[in-house]
Parts: sequence; C-alpha cells; structure tokens
Amino acid sequence: MNIQAEKIELMKMILETDNPSILTSIKKMLKRASSKDFWDTLPQSQREEILKGIEEIENGEIVDYEDFIKKHK
Repeated sequence: MNIQAEKIELMKMILETDNPSILTSIKKMLKRASSKDFWDTLPQSQREEILKGIEEIENGEIVDYEDFIKKHK
C-alpha cells in the first residue's frame, strides 16, 4: 500500500471512531512526531560537551561511580 492510501485508510478509521482516548492518543503522537528533535534545540556548546563525553566513554576515559563519590564526600 502506498503512503497516500495509508493516509486515506487512517483518516477513515479516525472518522469512524467515537473513542476520545484514541483521538487524544493519535493527536499526541502526531504532535510529538512533528516536534523538533531535542538535539536541534540544544546550544552548540552543549552539543559539543555531550559529543566530548561520548568520545571519552568510547576511549575508556571513565571513572567508577563509587570512586567518584568517595572523592566528593
């Protein structure tokens, strides 16, 4: 089935339902799908810090949680 046929089928199903919770769920899902990815909303400096942290993890530059806590008690 092509995308246009899928949309038409979905519209038929929406029009046939009287269940408000289904309609609310569909509405929420569609709003969420059309919203921006959180990554795009972050300032460049925060994105760079996150990427740096990922790189450090990938390079094994990590500290055990317990060791970290002991140093900061």
